Amino acid sequence: MTKFFLTLGVACVMAMVPSRGLTAAFSAPSQTAAPAKPHCARAEQVSIVRDDWGIAHVHGVSDADAVFGMIYAQAEDDFNRIEMNYLTALGRLSEAEGEKTLFQDLRSRLFIKEADLKALYGSSPGWLRQLMDTWSEGLNCYLLSHPSVKPRVLTHFEPWMALSFSEGSIGGDIERVALDPLRAFYGSAQDGRLAATLPERLKEPSGSNGFAIAPRNTSAGHALLLINPHTSFYFRSELQVSSDEGLNAYGATTWGQFFIYQGFNAHLGWMHTSSGVDNVDVFAESIVRKGDRIFYRYGRELRPVKSDRITISYRMTDGSMANRSFTTYATHHGPVIQAENGRLLSIALMQKPIEALSQSYLLTKAVDYAAFMKVMELKANSSNNTIYADGSGNIAYLHPQFIPVRDDRFDFTHVVDGSDPATDWKGLHALNEVPSLLNPANGWIMNTNNWPYSAAGPESPKRESFPKYMDTYGENPRGLHAVRVLDARQDFTLDSLRDAAFDSYLPAFEKLIPALIQSFDRLPVGSSLRASLLDPILTLRAWDYRWSRYSVATTLSVLWGDELWEKAKQEADEEGLPTYDALLSLVTDQEKLQALQAVKDRLERDFRTWHVPWGDINRFQRVTDDIVQQFVDASPSYPVGFTSSRWGSLASYGARRYPGTNKYYGTSGNSFVAMVEFGPKIKARAVTAGGESGDPAALHFGDQIERYAEGALRDVYFYPEDLVGHIEREYRPD
Repeated sequence: MTKFFLTLGVACVMAMVPSRGLTAAFSAPSQTAAPAKPHCARAEQVSIVRDDWGIAHVHGVSDADAVFGMIYAQAEDDFNRIEMNYLTALGRLSEAEGEKTLFQDLRSRLFIKEADLKALYGSSPGWLRQLMDTWSEGLNCYLLSHPSVKPRVLTHFEPWMALSFSEGSIGGDIERVALDPLRAFYGSAQDGRLAATLPERLKEPSGSNGFAIAPRNTSAGHALLLINPHTSFYFRSELQVSSDEGLNAYGATTWGQFFIYQGFNAHLGWMHTSSGVDNVDVFAESIVRKGDRIFYRYGRELRPVKSDRITISYRMTDGSMANRSFTTYATHHGPVIQAENGRLLSIALMQKPIEALSQSYLLTKAVDYAAFMKVMELKANSSNNTIYADGSGNIAYLHPQFIPVRDDRFDFTHVVDGSDPATDWKGLHALNEVPSLLNPANGWIMNTNNWPYSAAGPESPKRESFPKYMDTYGENPRGLHAVRVLDARQDFTLDSLRDAAFDSYLPAFEKLIPALIQSFDRLPVGSSLRASLLDPILTLRAWDYRWSRYSVATTLSVLWGDELWEKAKQEADEEGLPTYDALLSLVTDQEKLQALQAVKDRLERDFRTWHVPWGDINRFQRVTDDIVQQFVDASPSYPVGFTSSRWGSLASYGARRYPGTNKYYGTSGNSFVAMVEFGPKIKARAVTAGGESGDPAALHFGDQIERYAEGALRDVYFYPEDLVGHIEREYRPD
């Protein structure tokens, strides 16, 4: 496989850097001088080995040493993204971005306050405080050692900051708070000109696939795991972190965090997928004013509405700083986020920073299923399903553990009456009260952000056994596709699991395209529209509903679907239907055909012919580490065959046109992909979107582009002996 972009230099570098053997691979260099920088004192206990893909293999004497080296290595690869994640989590984005992100910061500050985090840090268990301490030391060591790096805001990191970002998804449950009504309630008329939503470059699109295959369904008799998060590109770093205290985890870690979020260790692996569980609730509070005091009704009580004062700094256009203060409100349910029909709306969501950070880290050290489940008892995962596999042959599906017990008479997907005590949360569900699976008889488990009720085909949890709030997503095309590739097969290998993960079938078009063709067939024989669309329809009639970079039918179908999607979604929302159903039943024949004509006209205008292969339009172009997406048709890019998961593509590629471009460019979807076999020794393959480094001048900025686009995963160097002959650089932080 030829590496795309920056191919020159790998062989030269490898020739100059000899392998240093098994001991050197995971141990500190033998000759170290005492570092002069206080923050870098732990560097003597840390070794970082960079393999020939730039992946960091970090080893520390203790877990704390390993965390120090882990975050240092992340900062080397992309400090910019670490800082941006913490500016977002801490509600300090406006100090860099200016007034336009003021209400995003206010949203964060409603839940995350510096004084609270400092108090939580002080009450954290000693082992966790030590990890937070060395996390901050590692970042500060990096900044001291790299004076040319100029942070936008965060020139020094404090240990308590780690508690602001304790789950793997930036924003997490807080992003469910809509900014427009928040601005309308807490802002003023002039705030209407400010950005209404989080800038696209900071969003993490939801999604992911996880497959677990039991030993009896594999050729070698070993459990297999597919780890396939669908996030924004470059959102996570791939690395390995190990210590003499038993830590040894490999996988994807979100920039700035000190735990592997989706990955595996020598015993087991875990894949998190965004869940449809409903565990964030909005309560309508009935307000009573008495003089200048505000109360809300709760049963027969009148309770005072709590108030607080939040001051946010923001950067002015001239570079100077200004402040804006807000008086905020809260009830026992949570912060007030808007007003509606004379009532205040408050929101309840998980706020367990210590438990969440503990759970995220401790999962990586679990050695078997029982230990993994013991960690889950912390009940601090609110947003993710988990697909699990291990070396003992176990496979499992786990629903989020933070699920409040509620009265199922109420529809918690809508606002509920906060004055009625019956709507209150009544503790958390026990783990055995939520959908789960362990070693189902069919021998496979999957989740594609769909409901848990198809996770193992007929062996799945039964929908009628659980409250409605256990799922709000329902089934999706990827779920149907996953069952199709996993069912009734007993010869899986890493290769065939890869083939399943990149299977090219697009099930959404299985009904949509025949419906389009039927609309065409109903046209009068002599109509001009029929004559214009005859050849494209012939192409679609012959299509097998499989994507390919060489497929013209894929181009026509995806662009046609995109043309109709927003209209269909609006009509679907009005009717309470899935968007796919609206595309079939609510969009008229004329609208379907006019959309195809619009696609044909656009292709002929932009490419001089409608007969354009999908790979000529759907492209991967590596962007710089300034996070802003700036795509240019004239710049180098690589063809990608797979499509948006919207159409049921298991390999997801979220792409669209940008200002000034005729081609589609991807920013989300398959990001980190890994496949793991849990035999006597771990075997794994992986690929990271683009490359490990965020530096455009670096060798590993774009060296995985072709592998990513082709689904050609590379071998993972998990054991020291795997690294022999593949060591590009070995060093300690300094």
